[in-house]
Formats: sequence, structure tokens, C-alpha cells
Amino acid sequence: MRYLHTMLRVRDLDAALDFFCTKLGLVEVRRRDHERGRFTLVFLGTGTDGDTATVELTHNWDQDEPYPTGRFFGHLAYAVPDIYATCQRLVDHGVAIARPPRDGRMAFVVSPDGHSVELLQDGDALPIVEPWASMANDGSF
Repeated sequence: MRYLHTMLRVRDLDAALDFFCTKLGLVEVRRRDHERGRFTLVFLGTGTDGDTATVELTHNWDQDEPYPTGRFFGHLAYAVPDIYATCQRLVDHGVAIARPPRDGRMAFVVSPDGHSVELLQDGDALPIVEPWASMANDGSF
């Protein structure tokens, strides 16, 4: 058995791609439009050699209403080389940090469709620094 992907339904494909690619840094691996079924599948990966895990964004063309957010989903998790630099880059792109990396190790952000994304410091936790150390949570994750 091997891990293939996590599927997320998204209402606004452009907003989802802006979040996951432009802001978070994933890359589009492949895309398939299904005219008959009226949906598009976009697979995103990290772009790291040997990392085959993907996120499948499913965009149903006729979905006008937001999908209900369910806590049953859990979250996506990515290791990052510098948790503080990653969070600062996201803030600079207008992304709220739902759970700041107060411990130098873990943070959460939320996609435009309400999907929680966990960011974990690759390796040991970084030294605790401001402004992250005293930053409060922003919303739920």
C-alpha cells in the first residue's frame, strides 16, 4: 500500500490555487477537466524530488454554495525548512496564521474553503522568538 493523495472539494478553483500554489508554495502536478461530469481535478505536490504525495483539488463546476466545513477532515501537514520564514511569507501574502508557531515547531493556516493546513518545522524546533511567541490564535483550525 502507498499513499496517493488527499482530496479537497473547492468552490473557487482560482482562489484555492492562489492559496495552495502562490502563497503556500505547492506546484501543480497535473490537471484533468471532465466535461461530462462537469468537474476539474487539479493535483498539487511539493515539487521535492521523491515526494509523490499530492493534494487533489476537486472543483465541481456547478457548486455555487460553500461546502459545509467539517472537523472530520482533520488537516494537511507539510514539513517546512524554516517555520518562521514560511509564516512570514504567508502573512505577507495576506494569509492569517490561525495557530502561530509559538513553540518554534508548529503552525496552522486555513485555505479559502476552510481546510486546515499544518506546518511543521523540519527537524528540531527553532528557538522561540517574537512576534510569534506571544501571538494569539486567529480563528479555528
